[in-house]
Amino acid sequence: MRYTIIFSTFLFFILSGCNKDKFDTVPDLKFTSVNTTQLVNGGIIQFNLSFTDKEGDISNGIYVEKTSPECPVNNFEQSYFIPDFPAIKNQKGEIQVSFGYNVNGIPNISPTCSKNETATFRFVLKDKAGNVSDTVTSPPITIVY
Repeated sequence: MRYTIIFSTFLFFILSGCNKDKFDTVPDLKFTSVNTTQLVNGGIIQFNLSFTDKEGDISNGIYVEKTSPECPVNNFEQSYFIPDFPAIKNQKGEIQVSFGYNVNGIPNISPTCSKNETATFRFVLKDKAGNVSDTVTSPPITIVY
């Protein structure tokens, strides 16, 4: 009997902790991947992020911050709008953020300090209700001069 109670209690805590598809009002943002960690002239870097949101109202924007200790003049903070798409309850999706090094048609992150720089990128997702996700950070990215 004693083992049955201990086992039942143990099983209860394990099962109550399992919630595979937990969606919150606050958007959940995760860093998935980056296509390169070394950006050269003429190259494009693509950050892949995944998100979940209970209300599906994340169409407000994504905040991006670039930090480079070797070349602080190149640091930036910028918000980018996400195109409107149908809001679906318990929404999952992926976001791709791209930058170029002397590439037309996308935001550029060319170095200006006449040397290689190592930068990290941070991302935050905001929904229409003003809820803000946790910050996710990229691995160090080398931008070759």
